[in-house]
Amino acid sequence: MTDFKDLIQPDRGQDAIAIHLVNKSGYDDFAKTLSAGQRASLAAQKFDGSGYQVGIVPDGDSFFAVGGVANVEDLSSWCLAGLAEKLPEGTYRVVDVQPGPAAFGWLTAQYRFTRYKDDENATGPRVLLTDQVARVPALVAEAEAEMLVRDLVNTPAEDMGPAALEAEFEKLAKAHGGKLEVTKGDALEQGYPMVHAVGRAADRKHAPRLLHLTWGKESDPVLAVVGKGVCFDSGGLDIKPGSGMRLMKKDMGGAAHAIALGGLIMGAGLKVRLHLIVPAVENAIAGDAFRPGDVLSSRKGLSVEIHNTDAEGRLILGDALTRASEENPELVIDFATLTGAARVALGPDYPALMTRKDETAQALIEAGKAHDDEPWRLPLPDAYREYLASDIADLSNAHANPYAGASVAGLFLDRFVADGIDWAHFDTFAWRPFPKPGRSKGGTAYGLRAAWHMLKGRFGS
Repeated sequence: MTDFKDLIQPDRGQDAIAIHLVNKSGYDDFAKTLSAGQRASLAAQKFDGSGYQVGIVPDGDSFFAVGGVANVEDLSSWCLAGLAEKLPEGTYRVVDVQPGPAAFGWLTAQYRFTRYKDDENATGPRVLLTDQVARVPALVAEAEAEMLVRDLVNTPAEDMGPAALEAEFEKLAKAHGGKLEVTKGDALEQGYPMVHAVGRAADRKHAPRLLHLTWGKESDPVLAVVGKGVCFDSGGLDIKPGSGMRLMKKDMGGAAHAIALGGLIMGAGLKVRLHLIVPAVENAIAGDAFRPGDVLSSRKGLSVEIHNTDAEGRLILGDALTRASEENPELVIDFATLTGAARVALGPDYPALMTRKDETAQALIEAGKAHDDEPWRLPLPDAYREYLASDIADLSNAHANPYAGASVAGLFLDRFVADGIDWAHFDTFAWRPFPKPGRSKGGTAYGLRAAWHMLKGRFGS
């Protein structure tokens, strides 16, 4: 993963290239402060102050940069991202404005996934100076969490199977003094039967397991963070077409979010008793794969009829959420790349959010808006619970009609969270199909910053 700690540094008056931020309405006034030659240079670059524009202006033996933003006095996370992507190697200082939240995009814009291929367009680091020294460690930690999600999701399933997720848990446990428990084999079949059923067709290298890390004082409020860890999803016997399988390395994106959030929580010393839980499986096809029409038992004791083997994520989450509920948590948050229906409804940029409590939804939405990571709330309507009815089991894992797919999946999960527990569910895409400044194409985090800043406000540090 890219090392970010040196990309933002305290401003101690060292030599640096100036960055001027302007918006379209203020560009004419800014241009009056320039020489005729400098104005001509910007005109040749077709710079007019529009958002994300980057201009490079000669200044004696050097140059300064100009960046177009929507509002100079209210910078978003991405206002400096285009500059960080396009400027040459060097050290930079924003003139008259502190970078504030835009420093996040400065960092994320320099992410590259190079595990299998060197970056052909690689340049040296672009370093940003800031007077807001106290904010730097938190900004870097947040950017590193975002980049961890990208790295995990971008890695193909052969190298990011259940064992690789276990290795990520081991790193967290070692770094923060957590205790890791891994359940697999016969113990998994007995304790987490739906996790075992979904993952049992995978070969030994990708055998299923339940990963459970605990951290923090037992006297502190219990927070459970759960992530869907389907490391590859063939669809099972209800096999996906080839086009549908192409991106299924990202189906562990929920686990990636949970791992990254867990690292932020422990790194900041949040005053919680953390239970980080990921059921890690590959939904493969073999002679012992679970079948449409099978009835599975669950950790909670509910029986589940399999309507569709491609609705496997909710099965493994059901067992994991049951385990989380056993700790009587003050809050449960889960992340999952759960339904295509959420993407049809909201597109790739907005994670679907479902909660039991209005105040929890509002806190997450407000935190997301404040940090350019807004979720969109979808309902959990009682009227649709009947869609999961089964003639032979307590419930079915999928419904036959085409309606409300994201909400119905949420209602399935709701059956496995104990009554009275505050619970938030993110149905997140974990993938960016089109690049934007600071946000490369490929694996990405949606809802991570919203959850993190809500938790900081709720539990303190």
